[in-house]
Amino acid sequence: MFGGAAGGRSGTIRLSMNRTGANVVRMEAEALRQLADRIDGPMAGTFCRAVELLSGCAGRVVVTGLGKSGLIARKIAATLSSTGTPALYLHPAEALHGDLGMIVRGDIVIALSASGETEEIIELLPNIKRLGIALISFTCDPLYPPNGSRSSLAQAADIALDCSVAKEACSLGLAPTTSTTAMLALGDAIAVALAEKRGFREEDFANLHPGGKIGKRLMRVSALMHTGDAIPRISPRARMADAIFEMSSKKLGMTAVVEGDILAGVISDGDLRRLLERRGKEILDLTAGECMTRTPKTISPDEFATAALEVMEQKKITSLVVVDGEGRVQGVLHLHDLWGTQMI
Repeated sequence: MFGGAAGGRSGTIRLSMNRTGANVVRMEAEALRQLADRIDGPMAGTFCRAVELLSGCAGRVVVTGLGKSGLIARKIAATLSSTGTPALYLHPAEALHGDLGMIVRGDIVIALSASGETEEIIELLPNIKRLGIALISFTCDPLYPPNGSRSSLAQAADIALDCSVAKEACSLGLAPTTSTTAMLALGDAIAVALAEKRGFREEDFANLHPGGKIGKRLMRVSALMHTGDAIPRISPRARMADAIFEMSSKKLGMTAVVEGDILAGVISDGDLRRLLERRGKEILDLTAGECMTRTPKTISPDEFATAALEVMEQKKITSLVVVDGEGRVQGVLHLHDLWGTQMI
C-alpha cells in the first residue's frame, strides 16, 4: 500500500516536471517566432543595416556582454569567426581594467545586455565613442516602448536590435532564459546572413575547420589519395599478366592504364573476374588496352572526400582514379582510405 502511494506521488512529480519542461520550450519557441516576425517586419530595415555595417568591417567584430549575456556573446563571437567574420569576445569588466586595448579603430562592437543598463557596458560607451567605433546593441527594449524611452545602451547604439520577450521562462520570471535564447538566435541570424552576403562557401568552412569530425568530413581527396609509386599503373600495351602483378603488388584492387601520365582506362578486380569467366586463361595473352574500362569514373584532387564517397556508393566501386583537369593521373583513392574520416 505504501509503495503504491509513493509510486503515485512519484508519478505526479514526474508529470509536473514534464509539464514544466514542455512549457519552458513552448515559451522560448514563441519568443523566437515573435523575433522572426520582427526581423521579417518592423525590424527588417534595422537588421539589414546591421548586416551591411558588419560586412564592411575593416577590423574585427568585438562582442561583449556580462553574465548570461556574456556567455551568449562568446557563442556569437565563435559563430562569426567560424563563418568567415573575424570576431572576438571582450569581457566588459576586464575591458575597464586594461583589456580595452583589444578594441582598435576599424572594429565594430556588438554589445549584449537584456536591460540595456549593465553598468560595466555603460562605462565602456565613452571609450567606444572616443575611438569612433560603430556600436550595435542587443537589448530587450521593445521597438516602440510604451513610455517612449529606451535603455541607455539602445540609445547610444548606432543600430539597436530588439530581443524583447513577453516573459522569462523561469517560473520566477527572473533567470535569463527566454531572453538569452532570443539573443542567441539573433546572433545566429546575423552570422548566417553575413556569411551569405560575403559568399561564404563550403570550401571556406572547411579551411576554418581542419580538426575534429567536421574537419575530417571536409577533407580533400588530395589529402587521402595514394600518390607516386603507390599508384598502380601500366601501359595499354602491357600484357594482362603484368596488369595482374601490378594490381596484386599495389593492393588497391585495380590498376590505372595510362599513356604517359594521361588516364586511358582502368582495370579492376571485378573486370578481371568477369574476363576470366568469359575467356578463361586466354586473357593472359591480351593487352591491358583490350581489357580496360575506357571511361572510368574519376575525381578531382580538390573535391571533398564526401563527394568521392558518394560516387563510390552510387557506382558500387571501391576505388577512384584522381585526375587533374587535363586527365593526368594524380593518385588513387580507395574506400579504405575513408574509414578514418568518420564518414563510413
